[in-house]
Amino acid sequence: MSEATQADGLNPELKKHTFEAEVAQLLHLVTHSLYSNADIFVRELVSNASDACDKLRFEANNDDSLYEDDGELKIRIDLDEEAKTITFTDNGIGMNETDAIENLGTIAKSGTKAFLDKLSESQKQDGQLIGQFGVGFYSGFIVADTISVESRKAGEPADKGVRWVSDGTGSFTVEPITKVARGTAITLHLKEEYSEGEDSYLDRGKIKRLVNKYSDHISLPIQMRKEIWQEDVKEDENDDTPASGEMVLTDEWETINKASALWTRSASEIEDDEYVDFYKNISYDMDAPLTWTHNRVEGRVQYTQLLYIPKKAPADLYTREQQHGLKLYVKRVFIMDEAEQLLPMYLRFVKGVIDSADLPLNVSRELLQESRDVKSIRDGNARRILTTLASLANSEDSDKQEKFAQFYAEFGDVIKEGLGEDMGNQERIAKLLRYATSTSDKVETSFEDYKGRMKEGQKAIYYLTADNLAAAKNSPQLELFKKKGIEVILMTSRVDEWAMNFLTSFDETPLQNIAKGAVDLGDLQDEAEKAEAEKAEESLKPVVDKLKSALGERAKDVKVSTRLVDSPACLVVGEGEGELSPQMIQMLKQMGQDVPESKPTLEVNPEHPLIKKLESSEQFDDLAQVIFDQALLADGGQLDDPAAYLKRVNELLMK
Repeated sequence: MSEATQADGLNPELKKHTFEAEVAQLLHLVTHSLYSNADIFVRELVSNASDACDKLRFEANNDDSLYEDDGELKIRIDLDEEAKTITFTDNGIGMNETDAIENLGTIAKSGTKAFLDKLSESQKQDGQLIGQFGVGFYSGFIVADTISVESRKAGEPADKGVRWVSDGTGSFTVEPITKVARGTAITLHLKEEYSEGEDSYLDRGKIKRLVNKYSDHISLPIQMRKEIWQEDVKEDENDDTPASGEMVLTDEWETINKASALWTRSASEIEDDEYVDFYKNISYDMDAPLTWTHNRVEGRVQYTQLLYIPKKAPADLYTREQQHGLKLYVKRVFIMDEAEQLLPMYLRFVKGVIDSADLPLNVSRELLQESRDVKSIRDGNARRILTTLASLANSEDSDKQEKFAQFYAEFGDVIKEGLGEDMGNQERIAKLLRYATSTSDKVETSFEDYKGRMKEGQKAIYYLTADNLAAAKNSPQLELFKKKGIEVILMTSRVDEWAMNFLTSFDETPLQNIAKGAVDLGDLQDEAEKAEAEKAEESLKPVVDKLKSALGERAKDVKVSTRLVDSPACLVVGEGEGELSPQMIQMLKQMGQDVPESKPTLEVNPEHPLIKKLESSEQFDDLAQVIFDQALLADGGQLDDPAAYLKRVNELLMK
């Protein structure tokens, strides 16, 4: 920010400042792009006022003198039709000059750039991003050509107040003022198009409706001056015509919201629309949630949970350093936003509120990390979300089934992270997972469904991981299973192979990756087939030994395959710890991680013409390398030297 300067020869205490570059860019976008949902400024300024009151209540736990003999926290909205202004006043924590410059002239939050990038993608975002990155105050410039803020910080002298004024272009001014009442008053000088006609925000009924829509849940009273009907006095007492009159404002303030926290009310008293509006307010999501759960939990730890599952995944779902979490209250006193300790990482998409009766009011993020009560709340929240999802997944109601399918399409991959992160709920998570299979491309088969279709004598749940469905369906590893009509689960997410390291069985049935270790079909393979495989292994031993020599360090071993039908060869990874598939190696490299050395075993098909040709081939070494490279490509791996591979293939084609 530039140096402060005296403003145009006015009051010497009036200082002019320039907005930092990102704020100036933001204000331009706000005033030129978000006009399609101007109503959001009411939501944002009321929300900011509520936050200011929450902060005062929190600070006053240690110093009740901050209340300054005014302990009734409230928010007031006042309309002035003559001045064409609307003013939002709170008696919360307030600001001094330093606070005003930092909070209103700069944006410290790291998400600002991401906000600007998102806003630039579309010139009409309907305000769904406003507030999400802590920039809700600036929404006032959608409807106002000038905003003035008068504030005094709680506990500071009356002459330490500050006035902040800006027209939302390149600069703002600040000056000291005397302000008797603590807190903040934000006055919007409305643009002409928003101060008259249908779009006027000087309509008291309209403001009340917006407060009821966006902010009814706020536990503080939101007040407006009361209007009463005043009849005209008749000059003639005998006049029987109906009395005329008008609505006039009084000096009495009336509360226009319910002024009770939504989650503290009984679920049976709350309409679905109220739940939806509350979700939109805390999440800044324009869509309704997919579903929600509202419960009071009794036990060693008592708390109320109101948890929402969004309909759409946020863009930063896989940005693990991005802040997430639930709003935390203690005995209805706001403590913090985004308390990530209240949810396991794999449920980071969940939004909502926790109100605890047992946590201390001075709890910090550090104490949350160590608290046994918080661990109990986190575990309870995880169980509740997983139970809610299971009720959708297992419902016979088509609407609920569709909701679960929608959830899984958006959040299925992140749920899989829980297999390794939440061992206590691993079984619950496993029951929610859905996959395509070798007999169905639809991602709808559960492990339970698969078990119900297993062939007689089948003792394992077979699965295969691949980069995508096409690669999985065409994998050489599937050939024997297709021949025998054995269904195989196809896992095509990047997280699958990592996640399956933690899940070795389902409902006491072992899970077997068909690309790892030897294929043992047990009772599904007859004795004649086993005898034939042993015979082929013996007859092909000279070729196998020669392949080992030709491949050298590239292959851990070379074996005769019992799993191939049409392909000449495939790569197999051992089942031991530390054995990585080509897909896993590729994924780790893309993530910039060091990859431990891991060599696959090459399995060759003794019945394939190419393998039979090997024994008498004069280009044995080149052909061996090509067979290995093709097996690597078929398994989703990448060649270390594509040019060398192409050279070998071209030379073989010309001979």
